[in-house]
Amino acid sequence: MRILLVGNGRMGHLIAALAGEYGGEVAGVIDSRSASGPDGVCSARWTGVDVAIDFSAPSAVASNVPALAARGINVVVGTTGWQSDEAAVRRAVEQAGVAIVAAPNFSAGVVVLEAVVGRAAALLEAQREFGAWIHEAHHATKKDAPSGTALLLKRAIEANGFTRPIDVSSTRAGQIPGSHEVGFEGQAESVILSHVARDRTPFARGALVAARWIQGKRGWFTMKDVLGIKD
Repeated sequence: MRILLVGNGRMGHLIAALAGEYGGEVAGVIDSRSASGPDGVCSARWTGVDVAIDFSAPSAVASNVPALAARGINVVVGTTGWQSDEAAVRRAVEQAGVAIVAAPNFSAGVVVLEAVVGRAAALLEAQREFGAWIHEAHHATKKDAPSGTALLLKRAIEANGFTRPIDVSSTRAGQIPGSHEVGFEGQAESVILSHVARDRTPFARGALVAARWIQGKRGWFTMKDVLGIKD
């Protein structure tokens, strides 16, 4: 599995370090300096690449993915904050006949948390005294807030029939890899569900699992598809 890394930050370095464990090799790296040059996503250097893993910037996804898809390259996207461009990106993937796994979080634990939160929301919707909240915390350099994962969890609550307001808050401090907490508050009791990442390796490993899984597929997928978790 020949991998093109789009984005050369901490996640890119982790993926490169772990790729061999998943039968992959890094064919090349595109960073913010090379993206607009001759070695960008349209370069002939990337002919024969099997999959691109994008942890770049939100503003770059709308141009990166269509260009890669047009070359027949499957894409795994872990960048967040580009949802306003999702419709156009979906059209490009469909027209090119490639596959994409797009997820705000590649941690298996977070994917399970999403499913559990949705089930809890469905059960507690009938208990009208319960309200809901979400809090997430990440490192100080994370640009989007709330996180894509917090918004994913909010959608999971709403999709399961919970119609009351959901308070969402964020913390940006230090080097926090990522934590998410969902609470359902009754009159004298709380139900709290949480996920804490101790480092960034679950995200890198999940992206590599997705890159391996996507081979030979076509269409738009999430990490629920990759892990076989049904709604």
